[in-house]
Parts: sequence; structure tokens; C-alpha cells
Amino acid sequence: MSWRRFPVTRVDAFADRAFSGNPAAVMPLDEWLSDDLLQAMAAENNLSETAFLVPDESDAADYELRWFTPGMEVALCGHATLASGHVLLSAAPWRNEMVFRTRKAGILRVARAGDDDEDRYRMSLPAYPATPKSLPSIAKALGGDIAETCWRDDGYALIVYRDAAAVRALEPDFRALRAGGDIAYIATAPGDGDPSGADIVSRVFVPGAGIDEDPVTGSAHCVLAPYWAARLQRDHFSAYQASARGGHLACRLDGDRVELSGACVTTLTGEFLL
Repeated sequence: MSWRRFPVTRVDAFADRAFSGNPAAVMPLDEWLSDDLLQAMAAENNLSETAFLVPDESDAADYELRWFTPGMEVALCGHATLASGHVLLSAAPWRNEMVFRTRKAGILRVARAGDDDEDRYRMSLPAYPATPKSLPSIAKALGGDIAETCWRDDGYALIVYRDAAAVRALEPDFRALRAGGDIAYIATAPGDGDPSGADIVSRVFVPGAGIDEDPVTGSAHCVLAPYWAARLQRDHFSAYQASARGGHLACRLDGDRVELSGACVTTLTGEFLL
């Protein structure tokens, strides 16, 4: 039997060691396959995201980039973008940056961080400011002592708690959150006294996209960065996503862009046989 072979690399993103951060599958392709086949591959990988890459034929970028959860294609995924940059830059040590053209998030960039850690990168994403809004049903489903709620119409709910312990203790009603559809529920609080040592702490829940709790979410920090830059009155801060795997990020707000920094660890390489 003759097989079609498609390379796949599994990467732990925003991780300084294996089995931490957020795992993503990265699959470079020669050309786009059908959406149904891309979705089936992502479901088979069974990770929060699979990134698919095709060489870009325009002058705008190096690669086109799309992301699929096990259940759907998404508009933006930060950790799988960082993982894609890691895979491509590891294969091209003479390059310092990779540029990606996406369908709904514009042009994204991943560059080497420029320090002694060759597996640490800087990533440029769009900033997504949220607006204060009462969200009683979401607040009830998440629970805890909530200080403030904010909303973005493209599917982000920002729920601010008084302290990091409250965020860590959350036991959301996933059935209720799932009924809201494809919304990223971002719970956050100041990091004062948190064992992570970070300036801010968060957890992210996306049950409507098939991910009850995402381990480390780059796109959520597109929302977190504008909020915390204003509240902390500085353009940079450290962040920790307090999932079971956990992950550290460095965040910087630069106008209408968010720069996230983090490390990656490759944990698996192989091939899809179809």
C-alpha cells in the first residue's frame, strides 16, 4: 500500500521543560488539504490546537497559518503560533524570524528572543481590549469572588478576581459555560503572594470549542495585556497561567500589538500516514 506522509511535530509551548506549558501539533504542508481532512487530523492529534502551515505565495509572509481544535477552526491561537515559529526556526538556524499570514488575525511574527536560550522566542499578536460589562450568567457559572467583568464581541469574557487564590480555586460549571458557545472565559487576578511569582495570574476555559481548560493561552493574553497594562500603569509584566500544566509568559503592550515571550520544548516528531 502506498501512503501519503505528512510530518508532524509536537511542541510544548510556553514551557521550559517537557510536559509543561501547552502542547500543540505543528504540521507543515506543501499545499492546503480539504478543510474536512485538516479537521480530521486535528481531531486525531487530540490537542487543544493543531497548526497547519503552507508556504506563502505572496510577499507578505513566509507561511500561511491556520489553527484547528479537535472540533473547529479558530481565528487566533497564540501557543500554536509560537510552536510553529519554534519548529521552523529550529530547522533554519540562519533565520531570526518567521512571518505568518493568517485568515482572521492578520500578520503574526515569531522571532528569536536574542538571549542565550535558543528555544526562547518573542511573538507579536494583535491587542484585544475588552470593555466593562455585566455578565451575571458567566459570573454564576464560574463562581468565586468576582471584582469586575469585561467583554469583547468576538468571543472573549474577562472575569477579574480579587486575588490569585480565588482564580486557582475555581471549579466552573462547564455545562453552563458550554451553552454560551465558542467563548474564551478568562479568569484573572493580581499575582500578589502567588507562588508563581508572576505579576498576574490567569486560567482560561473554552468548553464551547471542546477545551474545558486550556493549559496556556496566548490569545487570552491579547485581552489580558491591555487590561493589566492600564491597571498596573506599565507596558510590561510577567504572567502565569495556573492550569495543571502551568506556563510562564512575559507580556508587553506596544500600541495595538501585544508581544509575548516564552520558551518551547519539542517532545515528539513523526508522520501522519494517509
